[in-house]
Amino acid sequence: MSAAIVIGAGDATGGAIARAFAAKGLVAVPVRRTADALAPLAAQIEADGNACVPIACDARDEDAMVALFDRVEAEIGPCEVAVFNIGANVPSPIRDETARKYRKIWELTALAGFLTGREAARRMVPRGRGSILFTGATASLRGGAGFAAFAGGKHALRALAQSMARELGPLGVHVAHVVVDGAIDTAFIRDTFPERYAMKADDGILNPDSIAAIFTMLHDQPRDAWTHELDLRPWSEKW
Repeated sequence: MSAAIVIGAGDATGGAIARAFAAKGLVAVPVRRTADALAPLAAQIEADGNACVPIACDARDEDAMVALFDRVEAEIGPCEVAVFNIGANVPSPIRDETARKYRKIWELTALAGFLTGREAARRMVPRGRGSILFTGATASLRGGAGFAAFAGGKHALRALAQSMARELGPLGVHVAHVVVDGAIDTAFIRDTFPERYAMKADDGILNPDSIAAIFTMLHDQPRDAWTHELDLRPWSEKW
């Protein structure tokens, strides 16, 4: 069996990505900081008749990330896909931002992405195959008022993905960065932006399952036609 590790397997996009790879026959390894938060997703994947091994891990902890990948390779099988999907979208006016929160957002978006990519590459390169996929955002391309920390972290993640793609592509590893530009069908959008959430009825917000389908498509691409970066947005999004 081969594994698909999804770092940041939350209730929406990350969970949908884990389900999608499990449906393709890989063992889904959804990862969040607490095991309890993973239980509903794992139960759903298993109820669908697919394999899932949820693992609790803080993606900012280098030793924990090394142990995570070692465990997957030893107990499940080769990691064929590694997805980094941590968000950390926390707004704050620059005059109110604290060094502590800025650092935490950077750790969640950039440092954790680096650890994921490095550990995946260490396993995939000797085999000459595998996909490392990063979830980006509007903030990956431009900073917005009140989002200095988030944009800084997401810019760093995009730069990481670009460097990794150029380094690892010739070695057989596909690295891609997916810019998700728009509201996603989540409880946060439902509760915080009800007027935007109402657009769901007309496909005006992103469906997590639609995003997940793009991730599996990227993994399935032949290496003579690899995509490094693409952007996803609903028809209603201004850009």
